[in-house]
Amino acid sequence: MFIVIRLKKLICCAILCMLSLVLLIQAGADGSVSALAQNSAPPSYIKWVDFTVTSVVLKQALKLDIDSYQKSIHLNWIELLAYAAAKSGGKFKNKRNADVDSLAARLCGGEDLAQITKDMKYYAYYVKAYTAVLGGFVGEYEIETPSKNSAEKKVFVKKYGLKVFSPIAKGYYFSHYNDFGVSRSYGYDRKHLGNDLIGSVGTPIIAVEGGTVEALGWNQYGGWRIGIRSFDNMRYYYYAHLRKNHPYVKTLEVGSIVKPGDVIGYLGMTGYSTRENQNNIKTPHLHFGLQLIFDESQKDGINQIWINVYHIVNLLENSRSAVHLIAGTTDSGRVYDFFDGVTAD
Repeated sequence: MFIVIRLKKLICCAILCMLSLVLLIQAGADGSVSALAQNSAPPSYIKWVDFTVTSVVLKQALKLDIDSYQKSIHLNWIELLAYAAAKSGGKFKNKRNADVDSLAARLCGGEDLAQITKDMKYYAYYVKAYTAVLGGFVGEYEIETPSKNSAEKKVFVKKYGLKVFSPIAKGYYFSHYNDFGVSRSYGYDRKHLGNDLIGSVGTPIIAVEGGTVEALGWNQYGGWRIGIRSFDNMRYYYYAHLRKNHPYVKTLEVGSIVKPGDVIGYLGMTGYSTRENQNNIKTPHLHFGLQLIFDESQKDGINQIWINVYHIVNLLENSRSAVHLIAGTTDSGRVYDFFDGVTAD
């Protein structure tokens, strides 16, 4: 008898489930979307970016963009790179790219970009992906320069071009190699998600792009570190292994706004310890990383996107911020002020 009653309950539950499903389907038949459909719909943001554009091609596209500024046809370097990536499946060699030059010639010849790319399956994806990587890098800006007038020491000059800076200050030596993805074992086996810039302890570290300080303090893997989010919220810059005892510029705190080229901290060898302020890194260096964020769930979630910045560092080799020791302090500051009009919303 107990088995029969239990079987009847199971049959009733199954019938109720089927009725509920029918009602959900009917609810969606008038064009509305059911809660079930909403919850099961896959997220639409980009899940992965494999950024492989070499510094040679980055500089090639950048020059075409800058040289065509204020001409009748202004070439956009991100569109040139996205076109080349769509043609090659995102594969680049460390030499001048023929597809970049081909598109530039066609656009300058009067052809329409939308028509050229309308049948390219992945062009739109690469535009979104490369805009996330490079979107804040090029544009108009004003920067202080030495004045030729003896009455003025510095003047602001309007320019167009690369408006981001190397993470290492001007006049300071560093070396690096393409170490993205190399294995690391402290704590657990994992891949290296950045580029190590090897230099001297105390070397001033520079904000590559303007943004808001989101992280400041100790992390057992990165030691003293700084995390800065770009104003468009798409890029998170990570600077780690900063100097023991004096890792940051004294005025810096979570929530601080920084400009491209600002001094934010100093190179060191801290990290690999649960205890704060420990020098457990063997070689002084800056760990420089760049995370892409298309959806806020990616910031600290399991589907984080960290890209290889090795070629970006090479792109910025001639864009170094000049610094000096600020009188009456132990901190360095930039020599020439900078303004690009980009601020937090």
